[in-house]
Amino acid sequence: MFNRDGFYGVKGVLFDCYNTLIDIKTNERDIKSYEPVSKWLKYHGVNISPQDLMNEYRWRCKDELERRGEWHSELKVEEIFSRICRERASWPINDATVGIEAARLFRAASIRRLRPFPQSVQLLQKLRGYPLGIVSNGQRVFSELELRQLGLHGYFNFVLFSSDFGYKKPDSRIFLAGAGHLGMSPQNILYIGDSWDNDIHPSRGLGMKAMHIEEAWRHFA
Repeated sequence: MFNRDGFYGVKGVLFDCYNTLIDIKTNERDIKSYEPVSKWLKYHGVNISPQDLMNEYRWRCKDELERRGEWHSELKVEEIFSRICRERASWPINDATVGIEAARLFRAASIRRLRPFPQSVQLLQKLRGYPLGIVSNGQRVFSELELRQLGLHGYFNFVLFSSDFGYKKPDSRIFLAGAGHLGMSPQNILYIGDSWDNDIHPSRGLGMKAMHIEEAWRHFA
């Protein structure tokens, strides 16, 4: 149990993922991110140009978020690709499976930088013994794989992404879901993230302790 600097009573820790644990840069506006997906889809019966794929993907994402009507709506990108594939297919396909793989390929093509912050790895090592979880805006279809690829997944008791819920941070429900998985009241939880608007303020508003990731690096150094 943390017992110094105002953190007495903390029994578990929740983390944001991207720009907290993982240093990431993506570009979904670059046509080059769509070119390998377009080529790959041709071999699965889906004939769509990179430009049309980009336009349709972005339009469908916008439309789906608006249709859901949540204040902080979230979607599943694999379902967006599945719908595109189903409507563009030249022969019968398993659009759900193709949609999942297309989403992962698109993610791989759009990544420009993906690596763990070494300071965050050191922080996780120092927090071994505490129940740890991830509550983050992200897409499980590829975000969980990125955690595994980077050797981070094993530190955590559970991982929750906004795509699991249909809404995203700063919605308080996603934080409360994390508290539920820890089996703790918010007052016994420390939340660590990089965004004041999406991480620090909303978690504090629920009674959690909260730290910016850079503060946590210094605090637990």
